[in-house]
Amino acid sequence: MIDRVLVVCEGNICRSPLACAMLAQALPDIGFSSAGTHALVGEGADPLVLEMARKRGVQLETHVATALTDEQVRAADLILTMTRTQREQIEQAWPYARGKVYRLNENDGVDVVDPYQRHRVAFELAFAQIEHGVAHWSDVLAGMAH
Repeated sequence: MIDRVLVVCEGNICRSPLACAMLAQALPDIGFSSAGTHALVGEGADPLVLEMARKRGVQLETHVATALTDEQVRAADLILTMTRTQREQIEQAWPYARGKVYRLNENDGVDVVDPYQRHRVAFELAFAQIEHGVAHWSDVLAGMAH
């Protein structure tokens, strides 16, 4: 049974908070949290991500970026990263996490593009990739609950 899912990106202000909020909305019985490998600790979600999320009914106003910790890695039943590099960083730093770390779009072999400090089109692409990954993992996790 998967009770706690940790979603990880780099800065924890764009991709992981969005994916985390979308997953939490789809699967309210599971505990979701997010963190960054190089988090902009204390920062809120990127304004463009906030705007795009709000338009789709996803709330990120209260998000505060946090750095990835050993405690979070240990507590998580499943860890979803945005890139293969992030997955490898976690598996290298915390070898015991192997087997519970996957990319959000692992099924497609695709990294979620990092939109940070880029044009709106990069945010739109990242959003679409995250929606796709969230739909996949929502189905997988919902299937495990039954």
